[in-house]
Amino acid sequence: MDLNVVGGTGLTAYFGLMDIGQPKPGETVVVSAGAGATGSVVCQIAKHILGCRVVGIAGGASKCAWLLESNCVDVAIDYKKNDGKDFRRDLKSACPNGVDIFFDNVGGWILNDVLKSLNFKSRVVLCGAISGYNATSLPTGPAAYLNLIGTSSRMEGFILLNYKDRFAEGRRQLSRWLHEGKIKYKEEVVLGLENAPNAMLKLFNGGNKGKLVVDLRSKSIPTKL
Repeated sequence: MDLNVVGGTGLTAYFGLMDIGQPKPGETVVVSAGAGATGSVVCQIAKHILGCRVVGIAGGASKCAWLLESNCVDVAIDYKKNDGKDFRRDLKSACPNGVDIFFDNVGGWILNDVLKSLNFKSRVVLCGAISGYNATSLPTGPAAYLNLIGTSSRMEGFILLNYKDRFAEGRRQLSRWLHEGKIKYKEEVVLGLENAPNAMLKLFNGGNKGKLVVDLRSKSIPTKL
C-alpha cells in the first residue's frame, strides 16, 4: 500500500486530478491507461468521491472487464480492439456530451483523438506518455492541438515533485478514502529480482493490472510471467 495508493502512485493521481483537472460533479472524465496503477486511482477518485462520469481507456478486453467489474469506471474502451480502428467511434459513444477532463498517461494517437472531443474550457492533464518512451526519434506533436484554442481549453503537464510540500496532505486524504472503502487497489506482484526485466516489459506492452511490484525477498520462488 505504501508503494501504491498512499505512495507515489496515489499522490500522482490525487494532485494531477485535483489540482490540474479540477473536476466538478457530473463532468465527463476520460483516463488513458485506466487499468494502470495511477489511472485506476484517478478513475476511482473521479467516480466515487467527486461524482464524475468516468471513461477508462485500457488495452484488451480483460482489462476493460476488470475496470467495469471493480466499479472503477462507468464505461471502458478497449483501444486495441480491431487494431484501434474502432476507437474514435467508441469514444464518441462513451462521451456523447464530449470530454471535460482528460487524464493522459499514454500520449500518441490516443491523446490526439481525445483532443478532438474536448468541451469548452476542458482540462487535459499530462501525466505521462508511455507510448513514446521507447521511441528512437521525437514523435510528431498532436495534430488536433488547435482544438485547445477553439474550445478555450488548457493542457498542462506536471511531475509529482512539484507537490513535495503537500505530500502529507495527499497521504492523509488518500488514507482516509482508503479506510472508508472509497478507493481500492490492485497489486500484481512478480517474485524475484531475476524476473524484474520481464516485469518491466509489462509496463510497455500493457500486461499488468494495477500496481506492478517486484518482490526481491522471494527470489528463490520460481515465477511464471
